[in-house]
Amino acid sequence: MGTASSLVSPGEVIEDAYGGEGGEACEIPVEVKPKARLLRSSFRRGPRVIGASFKSTGSVDLEYTAEYERLRKEYEIFRVSKNNEIISMQRKEAKLDEENKRLRAELQALQKTYQKILREKESALEAKYQAMERAATFEHDRDKVKRQFKIFRETKEKEIQDLLRAKRDLEAKLQQLQAQGIVVYDPEDSDEEDDNRTAVTTAGTPCDYWGGGVLGSEPSMGSMMQLQQTFRGPEFAHSLCDVEGPFANVSRDDWDAAVASLLQVCPHVSQALWSNTVRCYLISTQETQPELEIFTQKYSPKLRSLCEDMGHFYLNVFFPEENAASYGPERRQEMERSSLCVLLLKSSITSCVEEDAEEAFVRNPDGRPLMLYLRTTEAHPLTGPTRQLLERVNAADKAAKVKVVEHSGSPEEGASMIYTQLEKVIKQELLGVGCRDLDSKDSGIEEGHEEDSGDVLWDLHDEQEQIEAYQQACSAAAQLAFQKYIDRLNGMVAAPPPTPPLLVSGGLGSGKSLLLSKWIELQQKLSPNTLFLYHFVGRPLSTSAEPVLIIKRLTVKLLQHFWSISGLSMDPSKILEEFPRWLERLSARHQGNIIIIIDSIDQIQQAEKHMKWLIDPLPVNVRVVVSVNVETCPQAWRLWPTIHLDPLTPREVKSVISTECLGADVKLTKDQDKKLERHCRSASTCNALYVTLLAKIITNCRSTWSLEKTLDQVLLCQDTMSLYSLGLTVVLDSLSTDRARHVMREMLCLVCASHNGVSESEVLELFPDLGMPVLSSILYSLQRLCIVELGCGLIRFQHLQAWEAVRVKFMDEGTCFPYRKKLIQYFSQQLSQDRVTWRVADELPWLLQQQGDKTKLQLILLNLFVSQNLYKRGHFSELLAYWQYVGRDKSSMATEYFDSLKRYEKSCENEDSMTRLANLYETLGRFLKDLGLLSQAVAPLQRSLEIRETALDPDHPSVALSLHQLAGVYVQWRKYGNAEQLYKQALEISENAYGADHACVARELDSLAVLYQKQNKYEQAEKLRKRSVRIRQKTARQKGHMYGFSLLRRRALQLEELTLGKDTADSAKTFNELGVLYYLQNNLEAAKVFLTRSLEMRQRVLGPDHPDCAQSLNNLAALHTERKEYETAEEMYERALDIRKRALSPDHPSLAYTLKHLAMLYKRRGKLEKAVPLYELALDIREKSFGPKHPSVATALVNLAVLYCQLKKHSEALPLYEQALRVYEDSLGRSHPRVGETLKNLAVLSYEEGDFEKAAELYKRAMEIKEAEPSLLCGNAPSRHSSSGDALSLRGPAPLPHAPR
Repeated sequence: MGTASSLVSPGEVIEDAYGGEGGEACEIPVEVKPKARLLRSSFRRGPRVIGASFKSTGSVDLEYTAEYERLRKEYEIFRVSKNNEIISMQRKEAKLDEENKRLRAELQALQKTYQKILREKESALEAKYQAMERAATFEHDRDKVKRQFKIFRETKEKEIQDLLRAKRDLEAKLQQLQAQGIVVYDPEDSDEEDDNRTAVTTAGTPCDYWGGGVLGSEPSMGSMMQLQQTFRGPEFAHSLCDVEGPFANVSRDDWDAAVASLLQVCPHVSQALWSNTVRCYLISTQETQPELEIFTQKYSPKLRSLCEDMGHFYLNVFFPEENAASYGPERRQEMERSSLCVLLLKSSITSCVEEDAEEAFVRNPDGRPLMLYLRTTEAHPLTGPTRQLLERVNAADKAAKVKVVEHSGSPEEGASMIYTQLEKVIKQELLGVGCRDLDSKDSGIEEGHEEDSGDVLWDLHDEQEQIEAYQQACSAAAQLAFQKYIDRLNGMVAAPPPTPPLLVSGGLGSGKSLLLSKWIELQQKLSPNTLFLYHFVGRPLSTSAEPVLIIKRLTVKLLQHFWSISGLSMDPSKILEEFPRWLERLSARHQGNIIIIIDSIDQIQQAEKHMKWLIDPLPVNVRVVVSVNVETCPQAWRLWPTIHLDPLTPREVKSVISTECLGADVKLTKDQDKKLERHCRSASTCNALYVTLLAKIITNCRSTWSLEKTLDQVLLCQDTMSLYSLGLTVVLDSLSTDRARHVMREMLCLVCASHNGVSESEVLELFPDLGMPVLSSILYSLQRLCIVELGCGLIRFQHLQAWEAVRVKFMDEGTCFPYRKKLIQYFSQQLSQDRVTWRVADELPWLLQQQGDKTKLQLILLNLFVSQNLYKRGHFSELLAYWQYVGRDKSSMATEYFDSLKRYEKSCENEDSMTRLANLYETLGRFLKDLGLLSQAVAPLQRSLEIRETALDPDHPSVALSLHQLAGVYVQWRKYGNAEQLYKQALEISENAYGADHACVARELDSLAVLYQKQNKYEQAEKLRKRSVRIRQKTARQKGHMYGFSLLRRRALQLEELTLGKDTADSAKTFNELGVLYYLQNNLEAAKVFLTRSLEMRQRVLGPDHPDCAQSLNNLAALHTERKEYETAEEMYERALDIRKRALSPDHPSLAYTLKHLAMLYKRRGKLEKAVPLYELALDIREKSFGPKHPSVATALVNLAVLYCQLKKHSEALPLYEQALRVYEDSLGRSHPRVGETLKNLAVLSYEEGDFEKAAELYKRAMEIKEAEPSLLCGNAPSRHSSSGDALSLRGPAPLPHAPR
């Protein structure tokens, strides 16, 4: 059965089967299905009624079909109209987009035109000023020539008159002789050939000497005057401010050297700021427990993430109120180590809370940032003890330093307020960054790690680890008497060159590290102008024992004293190969001495192979001191001069034990003293480590064992290993629960199995049921027994014997396999959560390598963010070693990185992911460039450039970074034209984005200068280099040089937290240092405030005639001199000089400093005659202090000679110059820059005296020295206070340590 259209055709008559009338068939325009529609229609209408016609049923269905067709047509019309509207709107939108693009292009063009006009304007102004300067110079030269010609004419006229008189006298005598009948020889009878051959010139004629080929060209009179003004030699000192410590005698032009000095001498900065862990000490009562729980569970992870992004750990330290009393020593230690303290109060307090609050908020309010959270409610008013505590806190907070958070709402809101305040404190006061720094972290540039240091990638954790190792060794060396070794070391270092490396040898635990740290500390005080480069090697296989990282760190530390370090290679083999050349080149430019100290050098893998430079001759002003274990010292090194540390004498043993017992209030009987003395006589029991550990075990196990039992157990230990094993037993017995003992064993085994140690936060995550009080108690006991230490935020073993004792005592068969597996699981879990921290990158690949799992190691290396973390922190050699271990060469490694990046690129969708992708491509390109794969490095760098131009903007600073890196590849490829174009584009973008005086602009200028130098375009290179130096000097004063600025900023924050409080000498000293710091930053108003406060406080505390008051007067006088207030400055200098003459010895260096400054002021005011005796006295003091052959004496001689020249006393100046020249040549070498400067001074003096031949010879030799001077990427610019500077503390020559007399 079908539809009507299928049963009939148009025009046919249908007869009703039941006798109804027929009708004409209708034409149905819509095609429907044959059966289904009719059946459905029938069923919808119910059962068919007998007698109804087929036509009536079909008619109803056809009506619905017509309605459907009508609606469909209306819908089609509506759809078409709307589609037309959409198309029209899209066309309009496209037109608007085109118009928008055109307007944006016009706007960019206008902006570039505007910038170009501004630059042209600046160039025009600069050209105008240069023209004016040239015109002034020309006028000056013209006037000078007129004066010189007048003098010359008068001189020659006088000579002619003298000659005429002499001629008349001779003629008269000749006539007399002839009258007497004496035959006289006639000069006219001489041979004409001799007359023609001998050219007679007037004495003093300069032409034959200046123009006769000696110097190559005849200089004009103006150039000679410029020579006189420019090359006066070391005229007067830059050093105006006088302060002890890291700012000793520093001018603003030497800000970079001040930073380098601060990096060497940094005991002023508190340990809380140096620690790599932000420790938040929380003091809470039971009433504020809800806020504390919400904060630790909800907000602490955010703070931890914030600190991890900045390379730090975060740790909450909290002792519950119910058992805090049993952790008294641990609480005090955590309070001292804490970075900030938070006190949470409501209405009542307990004794433990009050005790902690008193210590942090009342007794030591300036030690760290403090925050007080007070929850106030009407139902719970403050109790008496709480109110009294708040009053004491308020009284102690004189500077309003405590951040107070008052809250009356819910605990959730209170926890949120605590988090907000803590986040601000951590960012601004502890980490030294602002919100903008963190917000721009993922902007595609990552400037914080690369901008200041150019292309050199460096890990600050390595540097921090070395500084903390040095500080801990200095504190531990206080109990031991090393004076005899220090005197011998001074004598050996002061020996005349050439000097081979000096060897400090001894057995394990003999105190080599302590001796070297103590010696460095003393020498930095006695010789602040000597550059010390030290490295303390940790246990084998640790990062501190990696030879490439050691040499790279020493090179970077050496290069910090110069403006650019972009020439340093990243290739491990080249780093080891180029270090001796860097040392030779930079030591020649350094005007002081350089001492390199490497402790435990024998712990370095293949030390003889990687330290070959030690065998080569060292530069004249370089000394190297290394320490080795006497048993593992290489045979070739045993021929070097050696200081061997002898075992402790019985008297020294008794002194160490008595000092330790006295501090712990432990009294030993005479019999016990004799037993210990007899016990410590063998070779294995009389070294410094054994005796120190023995004394600490005796004094720290009173709570566990009796004194008699302790002594019995100690006397059974015959070596350091067994004594460490006993110490571990003592700590285990002191713990109260089996769980704590188990945690201690596991934690020490994890530290033993790790690469560089584990952090406290990692231990708490590995043992979730472990509380901070128990962990603090374990670490407190282990640290007191010299088993572990906290360095760079990580738990490590203090000595190699402690590591060996733990391995033997706690590990099954000494294997680390299960513990490394546990660490691998932990760090892999962090990696799966996208927590790619520096700890994951450091530990996980190393652990997999030690386990021999090459497959997983390769997967970890192909995690792009892990490899990027390693590379950007300078662990280039480690990353390369991992790939070599996996069995991949450079090409296959590059291919796998490309494939991994392509897979990652497919998942990138938003702008943030695209910027991260660009960073990864750039890192890969730089990595391949450092590997020497230049052809493969171009593609990722170009891809990074494309992504940044598309995702950000063509003028974004990150685009300049990509251009810079790509140009570096072309430079190595010797495609200089392409490189120059890219460098210029990067320079233009950087200038538009940052301004003309930014460090990024200096970086591009340096790169262009190097490029021009490679192309022999020396004039263009020199112009760019000078501009770069000016920019770096300016930015260094504003924000610090390299990472040293963060230290200075932290130091400034610490100093600014001082309150007026009680007057003390230390507070006055700190005010003085802060004043000098502001002086170096050109903030003279703030400097005057703090220096004046320092002077007033010193006068009140120490008296007006104390030498410290003279120091403050000296600094204030320097400040007034800078402000051109010369009368006030002269008065203060004279007062300071009077105090120092009465209080100090006649040959004290501080007296010489004041004399020098006052003489400078006299000279500036034209009082030259008054300056002469001061310079003479300063010269006498230097001769008495340093000896007549010291470079500082030569500098004083030059200063006095310059003054005599200005007084026209040339005859008195000449012997001084000659003596200074001899001293410089004997002490610094005949090719030293100081010798060249003195030769120029002598040349000018000889020229003024008329001895042009001698002047030409001296000037020629000076130019030879200047041309032979090593050409670094950038050198120190001369100070604007003097031509080249006096023997100032950070740049002048330093005395080598004198041998004891």
